[in-house]
Amino acid sequence: MAAGGNTLRFSYSDEQEEFRRVVRRFLEDHSQMTEVRRLMETHEGCDPGVWKQLSGELGLTAVHIPEEYGGQGYTFEELCIALQETGRSLLCAPYFASIALGASAILNAATDAQKKELLPAIASGESIATLALGEVGRSWDASGVSVIASPVDGGFEINGTKTYVLDGHTADLIVVVARAAGTSGEEGISLFTARCDAPGLERRKLSTMDETRKQAELTFRGVRAKRLGEPGTGASALARTLDLAAIALANEMIGGAQRVLEMSVDYAKTRVQFGRPIGSFQAIKHKCADMLLDVELAKSAASYAAAAASEDDEELPILAPMAKALASDAYRRAAADCIQIHGGIGFTWEHDAHLYFKRAKSSEVLLGDPTYHRELLAQRMKI
Repeated sequence: MAAGGNTLRFSYSDEQEEFRRVVRRFLEDHSQMTEVRRLMETHEGCDPGVWKQLSGELGLTAVHIPEEYGGQGYTFEELCIALQETGRSLLCAPYFASIALGASAILNAATDAQKKELLPAIASGESIATLALGEVGRSWDASGVSVIASPVDGGFEINGTKTYVLDGHTADLIVVVARAAGTSGEEGISLFTARCDAPGLERRKLSTMDETRKQAELTFRGVRAKRLGEPGTGASALARTLDLAAIALANEMIGGAQRVLEMSVDYAKTRVQFGRPIGSFQAIKHKCADMLLDVELAKSAASYAAAAASEDDEELPILAPMAKALASDAYRRAAADCIQIHGGIGFTWEHDAHLYFKRAKSSEVLLGDPTYHRELLAQRMKI
């Protein structure tokens, strides 16, 4: 699907569909639910061998990174297709953190020289990046940043704590959002890079409801860092990064929502009660129909937003919060309905439906919940 002025095509190209098939086949082999459950119990939450294949053989870590920075030079739309498939399989790997967050932040904020220095290792999968933005009790935007960056000896020193940092406990490169002392709102915001072994950096893996995606708390005590880009450009770079991240997450959630819809329909067709498939009963039939409507509506918004991002459409600031709000609601409802349709077995923690429900709930609040994004949408529409 792609936007382009007043035109719109309502399907992916043959090349994009082939790309999807390749990614899906790989994930069906390497991200089965037994493997997801195994990796959930590990500290790293990722199989290094699978990560090497994903980045090396498939080149997924290089998809939307331009060729001049070591990437494959595809568009943001191809990245979102890949994310739909990782969401469908609940891939346990730092893919979203490193590519949708870390790499995108560098692409939006860094100078050309910094991009040439940082992006090739991320594109090859040798370096894992992440974005450290969230803080306890604060919003997912520039106004929620209280971590301070102070100029020191030609560089900067970071002090403060970030939380909900995806794969922050294992990332090699951390893109930190911080502000100059004495500033507020968008004033004084910049993005900085800090290395995982920097003195004064303390990393603690958090215990979360959704262990398919690891999160960490990072405490900075005089950590030396380098600023990305030029002074005064941080707020706009952060805003664009967050819009793209919201669209990327919406597409990942759509992949999961589509999968739980398929699980529900398949079970409704095969589970027999009172001598007939449960899908023939009106209550189940209508629930499945409502799930389909929810998922298809959200899928349209997420896919259109991805296409708009690929073409740098001027409507991007409107489409991003819309896609995130719709995808969050659709995934949460679909995952909950999937559990109900499966009945007694669906309510056991051992059933795969619960893995999707937990991912749906964690993704719902990541980067802002639906209420936050609806308010953001209203503000941008000047309502």
